[in-house]
Amino acid sequence: MTASTSIATSPSTEDVAANHHPFASHMAEELVHGTHWISPALVGVALLMWLAAMGVFLTHPLSELPLYFANRYLVLDATSLLFIVVINTVFLGICVYLYSRERNTPALTLDIRSRAALMLLFMAVINIGLMANHLVLLWTLIEISTLCAAPLVARGELTNPKAVAWRYMLYSAMTLAITFLGFMALTQSADLRGVEVSFMVDRLGESLTRDANGWQRLGLSLMLFGLGGKLGLAPLYGWMPETYEAAPTTTSALLASIQFNISVVAVFRILQIFHGFESGYVSQELLVMGYFSLVVAAIQIMASSNYKRLIAYACVSSSGVIALGLSVGKAAAYGVVLYIVSNAFVKSLLFLTSGRMRAVYGTNEVGPLSGVIRTLPLAGLLFTLGIFALLGFPPFASFLAEMLILSGIVQAGNLLAFTLMCVMLTVIFVATGRTVFPMLWGAPKVQVRAPRDPRITLLPKLGFVAILVMLGTYTPTPITDLLRAVAVSIGG
Repeated sequence: MTASTSIATSPSTEDVAANHHPFASHMAEELVHGTHWISPALVGVALLMWLAAMGVFLTHPLSELPLYFANRYLVLDATSLLFIVVINTVFLGICVYLYSRERNTPALTLDIRSRAALMLLFMAVINIGLMANHLVLLWTLIEISTLCAAPLVARGELTNPKAVAWRYMLYSAMTLAITFLGFMALTQSADLRGVEVSFMVDRLGESLTRDANGWQRLGLSLMLFGLGGKLGLAPLYGWMPETYEAAPTTTSALLASIQFNISVVAVFRILQIFHGFESGYVSQELLVMGYFSLVVAAIQIMASSNYKRLIAYACVSSSGVIALGLSVGKAAAYGVVLYIVSNAFVKSLLFLTSGRMRAVYGTNEVGPLSGVIRTLPLAGLLFTLGIFALLGFPPFASFLAEMLILSGIVQAGNLLAFTLMCVMLTVIFVATGRTVFPMLWGAPKVQVRAPRDPRITLLPKLGFVAILVMLGTYTPTPITDLLRAVAVSIGG
């Protein structure tokens, strides 16, 4: 393919231009008049949700927490408060991006009503789930969020996105079934000891024993293994790359930056419950899953020629780093919490920017995208910044977080984990650079039509970059205190 070759834009409901069939165009024009208010309204609702989250953060000092609601089934504590602020900030950015895309993509107008409804239902479920003080309620809400996300995945751009959506649901059902078996094993452990079990997060610890107990250990291992699958930890990671690649841009960001965090909170709740119980057993399981995840991610990134799938495998790598940090706890815990928060913004930045590249080039393959920084200067620059943040460059928060995690691993005396993490992150760094930097800085191979993007599209991405720099250089005291409180709750 020569430099004079032009590339056609392939059809998609979100990331590319509308089909120019006359009937389709006519239908789109008619629908615009009835639905033009939906995407601005979605942004308005997202803004109100963000303001509410910030209002709760500013008006509820840590000394007043936890606060219980709905017969103690819901709780506002440091963990739920932190992640409510994070996910609603990310959601506002995603909605602004969707609004800007819908302005230039008439095909997106065809399903904007159902898409907006599913997104709002998804966020309502996630927000309630973050506050769940009952493991079974939290488990149920994670599954409901999957049911809300699956129709959004089915609107994707691959050959058969509906099949991907079904596999995503099946994987989720399998991992959550494993988690439920863990609940049953804990119940069996309590029954055999004649103890009444309650799955309230603040009461379940009362039914645990410090003695070696097979059923209790089985329950713990199954819960961590099942929820590890929701986090994309090996070996149950297979759904993540396929789903993130196939889903529309906004859905990929929702899954990677929002649903991921409710699964993180579920793991945090288990660590909070088992604090002081089976700590060595927890560490070993997380350590093994973290090892395998980093190795799998490194191998797959080396072989990847698809930039969206590369981001997805980088998410598997991030899950591995989180698992290693959690296996150590103590000094690494603060780094883990900071790493999780920063990754929410990194993933959103990368997926939303990749949506712009997909819209212009019509492909997720790296090959045709050589010279993106020249064709799409702003998108190319933002994608570059996202890659730097993903790889842990200063001054981004991911750099500080990784240093804290590695420092905690060294203090724990686990040199094997330290060596493996350093080696795998180096391999991932080299493999990602080898794939991405020619795509960004190489000589253009194709000519593309790059319509001007509304300036409003840049606002969420620039906001995410600013947050990442702030968290990596100077974090305001209230945010630092909140991060530290969550770290302490998980054994830091």
